[in-house]
Amino acid sequence: MSAFEFFFSFYGLLLGLSVAELVGGFARVLHERHRIRFGWLTPLLAVFVAMDVATFWSQAWIIFRGAPFNLSLLFLGLVVAATFYVAASVTFPRVTAEGVSDRIDLDEHFWAHRRLVFTCVMAANAIVALVFTGLVAVNTGFAELATPRLWIGMAIFVVGTATAAFAPWRRVAVTALLVVLLYSAWNVARSAASLFAAGGWPPPG
Repeated sequence: MSAFEFFFSFYGLLLGLSVAELVGGFARVLHERHRIRFGWLTPLLAVFVAMDVATFWSQAWIIFRGAPFNLSLLFLGLVVAATFYVAASVTFPRVTAEGVSDRIDLDEHFWAHRRLVFTCVMAANAIVALVFTGLVAVNTGFAELATPRLWIGMAIFVVGTATAAFAPWRRVAVTALLVVLLYSAWNVARSAASLFAAGGWPPPG
């Protein structure tokens, strides 16, 4: 087992718990749908968090693939993944804890918890961004990855997420959520396009 495989077996497991929490939260909401007022803000927030978790999985391959075994990296992975888990666990309401007769409004839940969810996402991204910036400063290979498009994308993400979290005007916050969600979707589409342009992958042989 390589050092990266050892690290990722721990990091990936913890990130996977965040995905499970998101899917489980959505399943619980569906199970109690008779007393849920479905809006579109909380589901969009869940999609955004899920896409960012997937992005972190991808970033682990890029940033940590060549890292040696080190206790501090395991602790770093624990902090990042735990921060994401908090965001994921708050994205959907705990419907079973709210009483069988109480009505739950998902849009109201979004407005009540958006700051915590977006702040956790920003904190996790900030930690990895600091690690990457440090690597850029000491390693020419990482410096080549620090393209203008990367920094522009990071600025869009930070400003959009902070605005969605703290804007006092609801329309501005919703617009910011849509911007960061569309930016994440654009990155996925760009990756898919490059995959098709490369001819996919060879069949097992």
